[in-house]
Amino acid sequence: MSFLNRLFGKKEKESLDKGLEKTKEGFLARVTKAIAGKSTVDEEVLDNLEEALVGADVGIDTTVQIISRIENRVAKDKYLHTAELQAILKEEVEKILVDAPENDYQDFRIPSGKKPYVILVVGVNGVGKTTTIGKLAHHFKAAGHSVLLGAGDTFRAAAVDQLTIWSERTGVPLIKKEMGSDPASVAFDTVNSAVARQSDVVLIDTAGRLHNKVHLMEELSKIRRVIQKVIPEAPHETLLVLDGSTGQNALEQARHFAAATEVSALAITKLDGTAKGGIVLAIANQMKIPVKFVGVGEQVSDLLLFDKKEFVDSLFSVKLDKS
Repeated sequence: MSFLNRLFGKKEKESLDKGLEKTKEGFLARVTKAIAGKSTVDEEVLDNLEEALVGADVGIDTTVQIISRIENRVAKDKYLHTAELQAILKEEVEKILVDAPENDYQDFRIPSGKKPYVILVVGVNGVGKTTTIGKLAHHFKAAGHSVLLGAGDTFRAAAVDQLTIWSERTGVPLIKKEMGSDPASVAFDTVNSAVARQSDVVLIDTAGRLHNKVHLMEELSKIRRVIQKVIPEAPHETLLVLDGSTGQNALEQARHFAAATEVSALAITKLDGTAKGGIVLAIANQMKIPVKFVGVGEQVSDLLLFDKKEFVDSLFSVKLDKS
């Protein structure tokens, strides 16, 4: 069985297809209109393709790159079948996405020799950060790992309460303190406890405030420093959670956090609620940071490990016949 098959079973593929329905319906309609009946890749075709990409919130810069690559590929052979042009577009869209390490989180397993494996989760309020942490806890536990949560967003009672609910729902222990406590002290206690418990995975929530870049950088830097007092090489992953339905605002948030801390991976949520899922392409391309998880629904199983080939295949797939 291949890595891809292990990563994406039938259920995961169906969730991804369904989650991207709003995006692909609009996107494919525009692409079909752009290339239907055309045998020559002329300015009109390229303009229409550009409109389709921008309409899906792929972004101007990333769209220009894709269109430029298509122009270069068809320059010597201007007569293509519609299917050929769509295949070229699929290939170029896939190339835009940054590759994650080949076996990263395969079947929600963690790298060997890194125990406890510490994931610091960052992102603004309202993007689905705490829910993503809860879903990750569920998946890691289902994969056979012992998991520990840290409620480091001590400035919002709702964040701590929500993480407490996820802790109870998943049967995963939670380290928390009273409201207003120093987030770094929560992180310190969490990793200390993880070492004592011999936990496999640690997921630490952080505050989602964006008062100013300097404050954010100082807070996240302090959290990293105290974690490293216990585990020098941690955090092993800094996961930025972004709300895909906010489009270009998500890209701005990614730039802000990348400037404030060492973001190593992205989780993009709420793709099922937007027709502009192309923002995944824009963020991955502009930030050069791999997308590792996508949220395509409310169910725990709707947080998926990201595979760029499967994502692009779903983006270009026709709507399944429900008869």
